[in-house]
Formats: sequence, structure tokens, C-alpha cells
Amino acid sequence: MSDRQTLDARRLLCPMPVIRVQERVETMNPGEELEVICTDPGAANDVPAWCRINGHRVLSVEQGAEELRIVIRVGGGEGS
Repeated sequence: MSDRQTLDARRLLCPMPVIRVQERVETMNPGEELEVICTDPGAANDVPAWCRINGHRVLSVEQGAEELRIVIRVGGGEGS
């Protein structure tokens, strides 16, 4: 069983990628990973900023030719 989920946030513009990440993370357990696939270039800053505020860890940010992949590890909430 994998502890990584994938969220397809392609073709969504700010603030929707962050909102979708927040909704998904609320259903996940601490320690699980979420890979977010986006096409909005602003998500490269917005998702990591949201993670810092909410106690989650950004494991990687990879910019491809047409999409961005962000992998986060779910923390225990604010201040984790």
C-alpha cells in the first residue's frame, strides 16, 4: 500500500490549486504524501507557502515543460 496520493490540479487557476490541496490534505493522515500536478505557475509559490503556514513539508518541486509537480508530506497541523 502506498502512502502517496496524487491530486490533479491541472487547468485550475489561483486560488483553486491551493484550495484543492487543502481539501485533500484534510482527508489524509500525518506522514502521508501528496503529489500535486499543476499547470498554474503561481502554484510553485502558493502551495509551498500554504504548507509552511499549515505545518506540512514540501519534499520536492519539479517544473516540467508544461506542468509542475509538488510533493508534500502531511504534518500534524499548524506548528508541526
